[in-house]
Amino acid sequence: MDLEGYAAHLIQNEENDVQLKLKEKIIELKKCCGQDEADILAAAILEETKSALFVKGDVFEYQKSGASMGEFGIGSRGAGDFYVHEKIGKVIGKTTAVLDSSNMDDSGVVALAGGTNSGGTNSGGTNSDGANSGSADGADSPDYLVVTVDGMHSRLSAFPFLSGFHVAKAALRDIYVMGAKPAAMLSDIHVADDGDAAMIFDHLAGISAVAELSGIPLVTGSTLRIGGDMVIGKRMTGCVGAVGAVNAGSLTARNNAKSGDLILMTEGTGGGTVTTAAIYSGYEKAAEVVEKTLNIDFLIAVQALLDSKEKLHTQIHVMTDVTNGGVRGDAYEISKEANIRLVFDDGALVQCVEPTVLEMFEKLEIDFRGVSIDSLLVICPPEIAENVIQTVNGAGVKMFVVGRVEEKQTGKFDTALMIDGAEKEFKPMFREAAYTPIKKVIGERTPPDFEEMKKGIDAAADSAIEKKERIVKRIQNRK
Repeated sequence: MDLEGYAAHLIQNEENDVQLKLKEKIIELKKCCGQDEADILAAAILEETKSALFVKGDVFEYQKSGASMGEFGIGSRGAGDFYVHEKIGKVIGKTTAVLDSSNMDDSGVVALAGGTNSGGTNSGGTNSDGANSGSADGADSPDYLVVTVDGMHSRLSAFPFLSGFHVAKAALRDIYVMGAKPAAMLSDIHVADDGDAAMIFDHLAGISAVAELSGIPLVTGSTLRIGGDMVIGKRMTGCVGAVGAVNAGSLTARNNAKSGDLILMTEGTGGGTVTTAAIYSGYEKAAEVVEKTLNIDFLIAVQALLDSKEKLHTQIHVMTDVTNGGVRGDAYEISKEANIRLVFDDGALVQCVEPTVLEMFEKLEIDFRGVSIDSLLVICPPEIAENVIQTVNGAGVKMFVVGRVEEKQTGKFDTALMIDGAEKEFKPMFREAAYTPIKKVIGERTPPDFEEMKKGIDAAADSAIEKKERIVKRIQNRK
């Protein structure tokens, strides 16, 4: 529980007996805390909260959007979340990176010092004809540094090993899908005040298991408490970052998709999302499903492409992982970035879910098209598609043709799903497909005041940009 947030809520609502109410909460939640100690803690919390609430000044305040994280669906991998991520790119602003947050890609890419593109172009590593630039082996191409970070699944706090394992996989996936070879990982772990110290070790064991299986070392990290002394409970959160390197001729950015390409996907077993669904839905075969998720098949599949004699990764236009918002979310982002139309075959998509996991989705009535299934999605010219499939199959991972890329057409959906010969619109819902009981209660429908909330989001983002520019100028003008 966030004691500081609770105290601020009481103060702002002009509640009576704030210190007493804080004391009662502390005693309720911290069983080992006596009356006197709880009273002293409550007084200190109240003092600090008041100090923070009433401090004034430019750097201490921000323009409110009027929309909460939950109301706007932030983190829920749907329309609201995608909208905010577009705004994040605008707040960060134009950078010298080859790919940055504005590209809505899996990772950021910068030119290494000394490279011919070190000034950055936001080109995505492509020539004017859309082919990946540089020689096939990348020998004469400038090298790029690829950087990513992934947050652990928020519902896996009570299962540190699983949260560590799956977030490490996610970070490495995001490096690999850029056509890059990961070089190292880093971690950040935050555990609330009452969490057992062993949670840190179990979480790191999960990350390290992926490190040993993949050969990509975990080299550094940070460990802190959530909210310091102000948050009590056992909640844990954290992230894993990864870095890698790639030559310009190998960079596979989302904006490289071309009309005429085929869409391929591997069989996915899922990661943190599937694990969470199995555990919190009380699924009878939860242990069996979770066991299926403990693999590095995705990493093996991409590594096979990187190691292929034909250097297939230099001929592939796009690689991505089917995660945020499921394949319908990835389709939306790719269509928007590359300005093309994607058409998927629903029957083929079903093949891309491991049977044990698919059985769970069907029994729990979870739409697999709208959740992370840990599949590798490849978009490539049709002439190399069979070679890509055979290479991945040869590494022990199943892969299928699931769709095609076309020019956008007036009167046709930008992202479409073929079911029984008929096209249906295939776009993200307001939130990802509901995969736990509480998510099903909250639902996927767009709130009626979404457009009004967007205005508040826009204003808050614009205010943040103005503030950044104002503070930067102030610092630069110091004598």
